[in-house]
Amino acid sequence: MKYTGQALFLLLVLSMLTGCLYPQENLAQNQIPYEEQVAAVQNAVTQYKEKNSGLLPIKTRDQETPIYRKYPIDFKKLVPQYIADIPGNAYEMGGIFQYVLIDVETDPKVKIFDLRLAETIREVNIRIQAQGYPPFKEAIANNVYTLKYEELGYEGDPYVTSPYSNKNLPLVINGNGEIFVDYSMDLYEKLQNESVEVTEGEDIRYILTEDSLFVPAYSLPYTIDNQKEPIFLTK
Repeated sequence: MKYTGQALFLLLVLSMLTGCLYPQENLAQNQIPYEEQVAAVQNAVTQYKEKNSGLLPIKTRDQETPIYRKYPIDFKKLVPQYIADIPGNAYEMGGIFQYVLIDVETDPKVKIFDLRLAETIREVNIRIQAQGYPPFKEAIANNVYTLKYEELGYEGDPYVTSPYSNKNLPLVINGNGEIFVDYSMDLYEKLQNESVEVTEGEDIRYILTEDSLFVPAYSLPYTIDNQKEPIFLTK
């Protein structure tokens, strides 16, 4: 598989940006999801909400932004009045985690996700652009497909590391060419190992967030089938 000069340039830029975003000397201390840091931000968000008539310290995002990336925390609104410093593992400080809010309408909770997920997805997208089209492999659900990664120059299938199980999670693509992380394995374990109450037709991704610091970023909605196993919730 040969890439165009433009595609190779994009890959080089991506590599350089990765180095800038996550300097080697900062990686060790900035890639650990400390519970204490998340708790401190949660306390700051709670205070901000109480002092500002229910408003939340979040950045504005488009209404179409996926739910688990829709409400990033705006630390400029929290520092230094509500929290002394931005956590060192936050993206804003050179870390690898994006701090976000979920359940904003009911009980806002601070969660994080690993921005290296986005880097992996971005690399696949660059290779697809170089190819000119996504090489679909097979349909695994309605409008959800796997890819022929060998046609994109990969020797093996790319993956991301699960924040829940540390397992290697595959990527999938929809008909619009959007890449997502497939959290089916994590959801399956959660459904099998714990007594969770879910119903067919509802989006069950929330069960991954209940006892974790992380949100399932870059995911499609999931529900369950009649065997209580996770399936994509697609139209």
